Parts: sequence; C-alpha cells; structure tokens
Amino acid sequence: MVETAPFEESGRIGEVELRKYPALRVASVRGFPEDEAFGFLFRYISGRNRTKKKIAMTAPVITSETIAMTAPVISDETTMSFVMPSAYFLDDLPEPLDTEVQISEIPPRDVAVIRFRGNADEASVSGMTRRLVETLRENGIPVTGTPFLMRYNPPFIPGIFRRNEVGVEIQRE
Repeated sequence: MVETAPFEESGRIGEVELRKYPALRVASVRGFPEDEAFGFLFRYISGRNRTKKKIAMTAPVITSETIAMTAPVISDETTMSFVMPSAYFLDDLPEPLDTEVQISEIPPRDVAVIRFRGNADEASVSGMTRRLVETLRENGIPVTGTPFLMRYNPPFIPGIFRRNEVGVEIQRE
C-alpha cells in the first residue's frame, strides 16, 4: 500500500468534504502533456536525480486543471505533481537531473473535495468541478485556488475501481 497525503476532515456539505492539509512537499512538471509530465516525475522518483536515490511513490498524483470559471480561478497551463513521502523535508529531497522537474512545498491549506469513481476523463472532471464550485458558492465558501484533480490509482487499475477527487483551495474562518 502506498502512502497517501495526510489531511484532517474539517466538515462536510453534502458530497463535498472540507479538509485541512499540512504542508506538502511535491515534485512538479508544468506545461507538458500528462504522459510526458508523468514520465519526468516517474524517472525522478526512480533515481534520475543527483544522488540516484529512489523515492517511494505516493498518492494522489495531482494535476491542475485548465478551466475558466466565473470565480477568479483561471489557470493557463497544466501542472502535474507527485506528493513526496512525509519522511522528507524540502532540503532532504534529491536535486532532479531534469530541469523540467521542480521541487517545492505547498503551504498548509484548506481544501474542498468531491470524490468520484471511474475514469478521470475531461467530461467527468469538468462535471465534478462544476458541482464542487456550485456547492461552495451556494454555501458562501470563497474559492481561493485553481481546481485540481487527484488520482489515487495506477493506470492499469480498471476504471470502475479507480478513486479520483476534484479539489480546490478555499478560505475558511
């Protein structure tokens, strides 16, 4: 079983879960098609780094979405990120050999999430994103980030068994 990004559930509005995430260290690739971005990141954790150190795969794989919405959450390019295992601090992570791979830390944040099963195709993700943002708007919860997709399963898992989530950073009191 792979390590998953830790969080604390802080509330629920129907099918939307409100979560508090701690700071997360991530390896990210921006501006490439998903297959290429995944390849860069997988090679990085497989030892294509300055120390040739292998890093355990974690879940979820996070992909920002390029979706123009009525709230001010417009993204102009796709980013794919692998969450690094919690045992690593930012300074502990080996330097990537590929300049396309960037190491950073996402600060602690509040996130609203809606879960769905199946393939994370464009229509499914778009529909779930709309449901998430509409629920937040109807309940007066400000959206402060760009929607993102979280996938928890490897591609060889049949679609019906896949766990996916669409999330967005929110402002909580």
